[in-house]
Amino acid sequence: MKDIDEIFLNFSPGSLVLLNAILAIVMFSIALDLRGRDFLALAKAPKPLLTGLTSQFIVLPVLTYVMIVVLEPRASIAMGLILVAACPGGNISNFITHRAGGNTALSVSMTAFATAGAILLTPLNIAFWGSLYPPTREILTKTSIDPVQIAITVTLMLILPLAIGIWLNSKKPEFTARIRRPMQLLSMAIFIAFIVLALAANWSFFLNYAWMVAGLVFIHNALALGGGYTMARLLGLSEFDRRAVTIETGIQNSGLGLVLIFGFFGGLGGMAVVAAFWGIWHAVTGLALANFLSRKVARQ
Repeated sequence: MKDIDEIFLNFSPGSLVLLNAILAIVMFSIALDLRGRDFLALAKAPKPLLTGLTSQFIVLPVLTYVMIVVLEPRASIAMGLILVAACPGGNISNFITHRAGGNTALSVSMTAFATAGAILLTPLNIAFWGSLYPPTREILTKTSIDPVQIAITVTLMLILPLAIGIWLNSKKPEFTARIRRPMQLLSMAIFIAFIVLALAANWSFFLNYAWMVAGLVFIHNALALGGGYTMARLLGLSEFDRRAVTIETGIQNSGLGLVLIFGFFGGLGGMAVVAAFWGIWHAVTGLALANFLSRKVARQ
């Protein structure tokens, strides 16, 4: 069995374009829940939003770096953990927050703002934290990472469909009301189907190497959820808002991570397995947490 740092997954250019398109559809479906006035309301009371963004783009990368220094995983695995931590909130965080009885409007807004912030903060976090750990610094020196190209990728894949969805919801509310639910269900079904097919194409590789990242992903996801909750509690947010911040920090956009891995790192094995495993595991823990919190609300 080859070293995981030397393995590259099978992922054609056509598949990458398809994944870009799927993520654009997912972001468009999220934007159908947003209007311009939602952002104005948050501007008047920005503390929960700023707490969530700080938790995502500062607290989680710091916790990730500390974890890597302590546990010293293989270089490509460490780089995968750093990249996932640098991504904005995941596409299913809004659904899970709603199920958990949290502030769904805050969750949707955090996803929107984090996605916009990812243009600058995602490549910055990848470059900064990756350069601090010697094994990942070596990967970065061998990789041609163009921050401008990453920003263009994020803009076309995430920001543009987000802007179109918000505009359409503001101008054609009756139309968006009809398509909102079907679009959200369709986009998630397509996204899940694509990830399943992508894993199937590399199934033997995934089975051979997933055990190397499983424990690290479990710890990393627990740190994300715990870091989000602790940050929200320390800053005195309500239980309603704490749930949104916790879930938004613990649900990362692993789809974007895969796009960046295949687009800029050549599908490097350890990175790809981390992102793929994250995509499965954060959904499991997110739904389990939502089920627990919803029962807590019902008892109260």
